[in-house]
Amino acid sequence: METEVYLVRHAHSIYTLEERSRPLSEKGRKEADKVTDSLTGVSVDHVVSSPYLRAVQTVEGVALERGLPIRMVEGLRERQLAEGAVQDFDTAIHKVWTEPGFAWPGGESNDSAQQRGVAAFEDVIKHFEGGTIVIGTHGNLMVLIMNYYDPQCGFEFWKQLTMPDIYRLTFNGLRMIGCERMWQDL
Repeated sequence: METEVYLVRHAHSIYTLEERSRPLSEKGRKEADKVTDSLTGVSVDHVVSSPYLRAVQTVEGVALERGLPIRMVEGLRERQLAEGAVQDFDTAIHKVWTEPGFAWPGGESNDSAQQRGVAAFEDVIKHFEGGTIVIGTHGNLMVLIMNYYDPQCGFEFWKQLTMPDIYRLTFNGLRMIGCERMWQDL
């Protein structure tokens, strides 16, 4: 039985150190409307999201348009890169991608974030098997999940993501049989 998953990277947000309550910016709200518009023709059965506000706000239009609840899944939250802000984000993120077992103090390694994300993702697929699911999530975690099924989705793939971005993944059980980028800035 095939399951369609639309992984949606959140739209532009206002940067704060408080990850959970970080909202979309004005630009991000307009982008979230475009996410809703781009999925208008898709028959969505379920909407799931990271509990972080920016991810929820990015997919809430999809849920509202269809009268669906948004189910929060803690395991789909963004990876914790480090405790607090890092001095040089580019260097910090490159290191965790080139050394998957490495973690900055207070942060998650790629390996641990991927295990958490894939476990949550597969629980969602099992629970809603055969349906069409929209998942609001974050760039790093999204690519770590995709990397589990396709190792070509790595650091360079992550760097080319846009904000927002949408990928449609097709699964037969827990085996990915298709992956297609769906986002077009309307």
